[in-house]
Amino acid sequence: MLWYVALLLLLLSYVSQTEPVTVDCNELLMGQFMCPDPAKNHIDPKTQQLRGCTKQNRARVWCIAAPEINCTETGNSTFTREMPCKWTNGYHLDTTLLLSVFLGMFGVDRFYLGYPGIGLLKLCTLGGMFLGQLIDIILIALQVVGPADGSAYVIPYYGAGISIVRSDNTTYRYCNQLSCMQP
Repeated sequence: MLWYVALLLLLLSYVSQTEPVTVDCNELLMGQFMCPDPAKNHIDPKTQQLRGCTKQNRARVWCIAAPEINCTETGNSTFTREMPCKWTNGYHLDTTLLLSVFLGMFGVDRFYLGYPGIGLLKLCTLGGMFLGQLIDIILIALQVVGPADGSAYVIPYYGAGISIVRSDNTTYRYCNQLSCMQP
């Protein structure tokens, strides 16, 4: 029994003296790194999205590798990685909703979002006899109608944003490969 304890102590002292492993951090698996690095401020307070978010909905953020892992890119445990984000161009959801509720009959909400044709139609028909205004309020609140430039709304809090999930033949084939439908 004594030799077992001595072997265990010897093994523990060897493990604590191991050198960090140097790897290409872009090939790390989930659980071997943490993104974004919590020590850095990655969130833009104006847009509530990652700083540097591009039109392709990607942003480069600093990540940190697990202990005892060094990256070949930087020589330490930090590295950059692309993360998904929602590109915003300054259109606020609350502003759009207020415009739709109070001035939607004149098409101001659609002019604001960059749809001048529909805005002019709503202006000429008094919001489609107010039915178009009601439909627009619902569609904007559900974030189905967004800015014409393809950007996401700026939501002034860290609350829930809606992500619309669409299905097509590619997702159907992907689900069948993973056997999604089997209980």
